Amino acid sequence: MRRVSILQTILALVLAAACGQALALNVVPDHQDIEGPFENGPAVTAVCLECHDDAAHDFMKTSHWTWMPLQDVVGKGQVPLGKKNALNNFCIALDSNWPRCTSCHAGYGWKDASFDFDNPENIDCLVCHDQTGSYRKFPTGAGHPVYEPTEWEGKIWEPLDLASIARSAGMPSRENCGACHFYGGGGNNVKHGDLEKALGEPPLAIDVHMSPEGQDFTCQECHTTTDHDIAGNAMFDSPGGSNHLECTSCHGEDLHAKRILNWHNKTVACQTCHIPQFARANPTKTWWDWSTAGQNIEATEDEFGMPTYDIKKGSFKWEKNVVPTYAWYNGVSGQYILGDAMNPDGVTHLNWLQGNRLDPKAKIYPFKVMRGKQPYDKQARILAVPKLFGKTGYWKNGWDWDSAMKQGMEAVGLEYGGEYGFAETSAYWKINHMVAPAQYALKCVDCHPREGTGRMDWQALGYEGDPDKKRGVSRYELKNAYSDVNQD
Repeated sequence: MRRVSILQTILALVLAAACGQALALNVVPDHQDIEGPFENGPAVTAVCLECHDDAAHDFMKTSHWTWMPLQDVVGKGQVPLGKKNALNNFCIALDSNWPRCTSCHAGYGWKDASFDFDNPENIDCLVCHDQTGSYRKFPTGAGHPVYEPTEWEGKIWEPLDLASIARSAGMPSRENCGACHFYGGGGNNVKHGDLEKALGEPPLAIDVHMSPEGQDFTCQECHTTTDHDIAGNAMFDSPGGSNHLECTSCHGEDLHAKRILNWHNKTVACQTCHIPQFARANPTKTWWDWSTAGQNIEATEDEFGMPTYDIKKGSFKWEKNVVPTYAWYNGVSGQYILGDAMNPDGVTHLNWLQGNRLDPKAKIYPFKVMRGKQPYDKQARILAVPKLFGKTGYWKNGWDWDSAMKQGMEAVGLEYGGEYGFAETSAYWKINHMVAPAQYALKCVDCHPREGTGRMDWQALGYEGDPDKKRGVSRYELKNAYSDVNQD
């Protein structure tokens, strides 16, 4: 009996210790014993690594660190593709422009192609874990904050109290994620159209999930995280579709009281009805023409107070309360990769959606379509990478496109043919955020009006006309689906 009693006691102690350890895993550690002062960001990281060495190695496996995961691309098989090497029609390309572009990398010192991705002390822990709200990377600092007073666009950036910021470390907030994701493309809401600074503290009418008046979600509520690997990638940089999030992950498919709405869920994405417009708080850029850069064009403001021209970047168009473009999409898209042939006389699509009306995996989704003009190599007939940033780049070298093209193409291992032009491009960006309150969701007549065409381009979607008026073209049997359409 005594032996049994001893075994029971040991087992109880082991279970108690294990339980205590499990509880501890859910507690944010107290970092108040961090002293400092710190000379720079990597010095802070060195202290973090004393306790979080495993976390660093986990993080270095993720796309937030590599910016170039291996993924399936239509017609090309598995290729390394991501922010590191994808061409876009905003700031165009990372290569040769590293210090400017990598101010949004979760690391320190990516100033050229020699950056060491295997050194954990290059990780920037503070950009995701600062809870003071004061941490800022310098726009041209290759991921570093400033360590001495530094001028930028007429303002002085003062050095930060890195020790105080380190002591505040906690779980990421919307502001942490937004420090990069709200400002992609060089300014607030430039790129996505549904990710912008208003989501830091959005009113309910802007986003029911993130609003303090609603669910007050942090980003991780949907972008669940395991070992620093954050679920969900933007479709533009991740065309393979293997790490995309959907509303139905939480909400399911058949959640409406009316059968007809649940039938729509089979072919219409939740976002289509529940995000009736994007850029509802602040405007988003929808056109960027690099061909006018470097010219003496008057810089005016549009109806939203946004600039229509910048001598460094060219001409812009902005839109607000934008009705999305609707298209079939099965989660996979094709992607233009550097070196692919382009169309100098028409529009080169930087990505293109897979799926159609007859594809059982496809649904109708809302998109922002970004359009513009960007440089290409006339001899090779491929889109070009210009060196924009730095002492020898386009912005500081007398607006010399030839020199910029030669340097940029050399950085990506391609020879510049000696003659450049500008051609139109377009890119799809899926709309996922800014879910409106239920009362603002689309009504039947928004897409199926008694007269006119509504907001859907039915022919572009593969129909002869409004399928509500021309029955029998759905890919699903709709027997009894309309029986409760007029019920309250």
